[in-house]
Amino acid sequence: MRSSGNSACRWRRYPPLSAPDQKQGSSSMAETRRLALPLLDGAQAQKHVTMNTALTRLDALSAPAALSRANAAPPEVFADGDLYIVGAGASGAWAGQEGMIAYADNLGWSFAAPLVGRRLWVEDERLEVAHDGAAWVAALGGTEAGAATMLHARVIDHTLSAGALSTTAPVIPDKAIVLGVTARVIAPLTGPGLTTWRLGVAGGADRYGAGLGVALNAYAQGVTGAPLAYYAPTSLTLEAEGGAFAAGVVRLCVHYFALTPPRAV
Repeated sequence: MRSSGNSACRWRRYPPLSAPDQKQGSSSMAETRRLALPLLDGAQAQKHVTMNTALTRLDALSAPAALSRANAAPPEVFADGDLYIVGAGASGAWAGQEGMIAYADNLGWSFAAPLVGRRLWVEDERLEVAHDGAAWVAALGGTEAGAATMLHARVIDHTLSAGALSTTAPVIPDKAIVLGVTARVIAPLTGPGLTTWRLGVAGGADRYGAGLGVALNAYAQGVTGAPLAYYAPTSLTLEAEGGAFAAGVVRLCVHYFALTPPRAV
């Protein structure tokens, strides 16, 4: 383990370094204040070890994106430099590292505590988060108490099932305040007698559009007259007009607000 006087910069590696490397990178080694990069000592041997360690750490922590912040345990397959925010209930090689930045390093994992204001783009959520000194919060629309008002856009590609009606997996989240739904045909819609189609939800088949085109790149911009709240995960429905679906793919995007309450005290 290496550590600095600033607890926000403390880090450790899993699995531990070999005995010779531990000696070369002992806890007495000086480190930079913010990123805890090990500094070269004029009298030390094998300076390349310290230099390589510092460069690896700098390369990882300068990355603008994390692959995910949902994982509680490391993935089975990873590459050096892969970076994650450790999720709640961390276990295995990540045990005890909740909220830390974890990056793959020489077949193991190293960890860094995020500095206040550190921002990362979370790739699997398509969301920028920032660390407020206590937790990772949405970078925009957040407050110091953890509460936030966030604008989201959730995209799925839906392959149509044969028949007059095709229903997506639940794509509208619970308690989402939906502004609208947009769509783009990315594989032409075909089927017997099919002329156009409508987009909506159960009980509102044309809420987000009707008379929509079936050709490649036909699109929809379905807006609600006022933001509409959904109180359970909800699927979108695509209904054929004039016939039935046989094939086709539509890219759908739900545009919505999500409200995050203040964090627990």
